[in-house]
Amino acid sequence: MAAPLVGILAMDVKTSPGTIELKARYELKRVVSLLALTGGVGVLVLVSLVSLQVGIADISLGETADALRKLVRREASITVEQKIVLLLRLPRVVLAVLAGAALSVSGVVMQALTRNPLVSPFTIGVSSAAAFGASVAIVFGFAIVPGTGGVVVNAFSFSVLCALLVYGISWKLGMSPEALILTGIALNYLFAALTSTVQYVAEEHQLAAAVQWAFGSLNDASWDQNLFLAVVLAVSLPVLQRFSLSFNALTAGGDELTKSVGANPTTIKAITGMAAVLLTAATISFTGVIGFVGLVGPHIARLLIGGDHPRLLPFSVIIGAILVVLSDTIGRTLLSPVVIPVGIVISFLGVPLFLSLVIARRTRYSG
Repeated sequence: MAAPLVGILAMDVKTSPGTIELKARYELKRVVSLLALTGGVGVLVLVSLVSLQVGIADISLGETADALRKLVRREASITVEQKIVLLLRLPRVVLAVLAGAALSVSGVVMQALTRNPLVSPFTIGVSSAAAFGASVAIVFGFAIVPGTGGVVVNAFSFSVLCALLVYGISWKLGMSPEALILTGIALNYLFAALTSTVQYVAEEHQLAAAVQWAFGSLNDASWDQNLFLAVVLAVSLPVLQRFSLSFNALTAGGDELTKSVGANPTTIKAITGMAAVLLTAATISFTGVIGFVGLVGPHIARLLIGGDHPRLLPFSVIIGAILVVLSDTIGRTLLSPVVIPVGIVISFLGVPLFLSLVIARRTRYSG
């Protein structure tokens, strides 16, 4: 009984001829995971360095490295090119890394909780709710917090409100995956209709601003935003990693298997689900709606290292970060000096990528 249970919770395998083979396969997967994580970090660093160099003004690698060195040493004398790197591009790249990481790991969590690989953090309606909150602030000037941060606070607050409604209704219905998904879809349509109503009565410049926000963009990246999102990630990721083995049980056998190993599935869903929602809400309140990262990122991670969640969660963080940094770099350079919003670029990349993954893996991912 012990070997199959270890296989379900630690390795995500279906059959195990013996304990020795089980341990050997586990060690092999562990080595492959470490190599994949190391390679992923290397790719992320490379893509980020390229993103710092390219744009309307191309900056050499040496100049970029010198700018980063001066930042670490807090040197005041910097060139114009180095100011572009440090003041304009670096906050943008850091926000891209944090946003991609948050959305991708949230996608892994939501797919585990619902046992549905087609679910993303936006399935429960947080993106539509955020768009409604932002639209209310832009069109009517009604914001929970007055001032320039009103749009951000509105978007975040309505996202959290939507999530609380989804979880409250689902809790009454037993917190089943079906209840969570269907409630989320219903509220998604509700907030989308409310957003359309607000935009319908908006003036032309207000409508343009609301629609532009919904595209998803990193143009307003700042260190304050990066700090806030980094703190949310630093708090949420250890919590999600702590429940990673429980995610294996949920995906392998649902609530019954989770209960059989001594865990409470309802508590797990409530805690980890809200952590995923907070990550998503914090991200899109700053960036607008950036779709497909929470759907495509987890699938790419599973394809490369399998479905064992203790390995999948950190790797999905890296994959999501790479996707957003790469998409933003393409958006800034493809039609330069015109900047294509990252939300549009990630959709163009995400659709064919997701379809290719579906075709390549016709059966459900099992690791």
